Order: sequence, then structure tokens, then C-alpha cells
Amino acid sequence: MNLPNKITVTRILLIPIFLILMLVPFDWGTLHYFGADLETAHFAGAILFIIASVTDWIDGYFARKYDLVTNLGKFLDPLADKLLVSAALIVLVEMHLAPSWIVIVIISREFAVTGLRLILAGTGEVVAANMLGKIKTWTQIIAISALLLHNMPFSAIHFPFADIMLWVAFIFTVWSGWDYFYINRGIFRHSK
Repeated sequence: MNLPNKITVTRILLIPIFLILMLVPFDWGTLHYFGADLETAHFAGAILFIIASVTDWIDGYFARKYDLVTNLGKFLDPLADKLLVSAALIVLVEMHLAPSWIVIVIISREFAVTGLRLILAGTGEVVAANMLGKIKTWTQIIAISALLLHNMPFSAIHFPFADIMLWVAFIFTVWSGWDYFYINRGIFRHSK
């Protein structure tokens, strides 16, 4: 297994640690910054989520720079993104920081695109994420990070940055999902 794929696997392995920090009731105190109160364990979970998310850029950088792009990496990288983002979104619903219907739409899109990828893989085609899909991923990561941090530092000025970014992520999620199915619509035309 090459270095980018090891980084991707590490991202997947960080998910249970993130979930423990967010869901186990640790009593590590509360941080009071920028007009928001945030449990220290949740702050640590948010930082871990951000670090895990940044590894998405790092593994892609190494894979492209050193010509280490593999079919395994094309499969694992989007899977790791989907697992991390889905886990964080479900945590946000549990914490009453994100509406469940938006989370359902986002996760449903991920299942639908993964299903399409499996159909395409059955034809021998492995499809890497396109630019719209990458924008979708990064808007989701920014929205989730802002929500996990309770909208810090924008809470001090009462600017709903986290909520706005969640809507931006929602729009890009729907748009990129539609685009992915539209580009690959031929697979359904030729199905029996």
C-alpha cells in the first residue's frame, strides 16, 4: 500500500476517535471564546475532524505529485470522505446543530453516487471525483467544521456563517449529485 492510501486509511481510522470525543460525556470543562460556549472534548473532536479532513488534500497531493494514483486510492479516497462527513453530520443532528432533513439529503446523495460508482465499476470503469465533487466535499467540510465549533469566531458578531455554509454545502451536494448522474446517464440507457 502506497503512502497516499495509508493516509486515506488513517483518515478512516480517525473516525471512531472523533465519535468518542463527540458522543462520550467527558467532563473536561467548557471553552468560552468568541461569544460561544464549547465543551473541551467537542473542541478536540472538531480539531480532529479538521485534521482528518485536511488529510484528503494531503493524500491527493502526494498521489498526483509522485504518480501514485491507484484504483484502490480512487475507491478509498471518496469512501473515506463519505464516512467522515456522514459521521460528523449524524453527530451534528444528535447535537441539534443541523437539521435532519438536510443531513438526510446529503447522505442520500452519497449513497446514490456510491451506488452509481459500483455500477460503473462493474463495467470496468473507475471514476475519480470531478471538480464539482471536490467543491462539494470542501463546502461540506467547512460547514461541518463551523457547526462543530459552534460558529466560532462568528458567534461574537452574530453572523450565521455556519448555517450559511451548510446551505452552500447542501446546494453543491445536490448540484454535484445531479451532475454525476447526468454525465453517467448512458449506463442506465444500456442496462437490461
